[in-house]
Amino acid sequence: MFDSVLLVSFGGPNGPADVRPFLENVLRGRRVSPERVEEVAHHYEMFGGVSPITELTLRQADGLRGRLAAAGHPLPVYVGMRNWHPLLADTLTRMYDEGARHAVGFIAAAHHSYSSCQQYRENVSAARDELRRRRGGDIDVTYVSSWFDHPLFIEANAKRVRVAADRLPADVRAAARLVFTAHSIPSRMAETSRYQDQLKESGRLVAEKAGFKDWTLVFQSRSGRPGDPWLEPDVCDYLRSEHAAGLKAAVLSPIGFVCDHIEVLYDLDHEAGSVCREIGLPLARAETVNDDPMFLDMMADVVLRTVRRYDSGRPLPLVNRA
Repeated sequence: MFDSVLLVSFGGPNGPADVRPFLENVLRGRRVSPERVEEVAHHYEMFGGVSPITELTLRQADGLRGRLAAAGHPLPVYVGMRNWHPLLADTLTRMYDEGARHAVGFIAAAHHSYSSCQQYRENVSAARDELRRRRGGDIDVTYVSSWFDHPLFIEANAKRVRVAADRLPADVRAAARLVFTAHSIPSRMAETSRYQDQLKESGRLVAEKAGFKDWTLVFQSRSGRPGDPWLEPDVCDYLRSEHAAGLKAAVLSPIGFVCDHIEVLYDLDHEAGSVCREIGLPLARAETVNDDPMFLDMMADVVLRTVRRYDSGRPLPLVNRA
């Protein structure tokens, strides 16, 4: 009954000319000073105005497509982005024109909050409204179940952690703390979601699998007004204070992200890396899961579970699930 898969992600610029139009999409409806916009634009320009997220998400889609075909469910896999091309509305139009009517939805975020999951569902709902205006038809989207604690997601991250830890100097490796990072969100938003609980559970499982007893969760990429409470501690503040308290080395694992995009590259590799060089703290940053084969296997598993869940029947047709 399912005829397609929709992989939903954040999106990112593909060149210098895309950076400011992309940021306009990201910041729409928010009051952000021009100075702050230029500051963030510079983060992207440091990497040639290209975010790796688009290429990595397309590679994830390719890996998922091949695994579904190998499992006897050769479903087309489409990528739709919130903030840049291929935009969700354009992707859904293409899907509809190619015959899709019932899609499995996979949002590229493991941990649930309004900004990491619900907002994406609302964006899909808006894209479906646009599809109705463009074509007079609709595509129903049924989302996969939670996968923050899926064994393959855990193992893929643990493997990255072990590789990173091996890059630390041998004399401090055993004393290293595993520091998980995730995107900070407003405290009020966190109070109405399982975001922190799910992050902590992912962290606990990855630390156990990677062989770390000493681990913690911190946050990065804070935005919004300075006076508003957001989840803390900030990763750079944490590394400074813990080094002063005796921390010998750290492995950073961006557990809250599934692609090495600009927020990972700038906030961790550039900013946190600069802090650690300044204070003399040995640091190794684990890669996100990106297109690790285990992560792709996990994507296929949760999609196939959704397909099989409705083998004997199908969800109510063309209802708004956002």
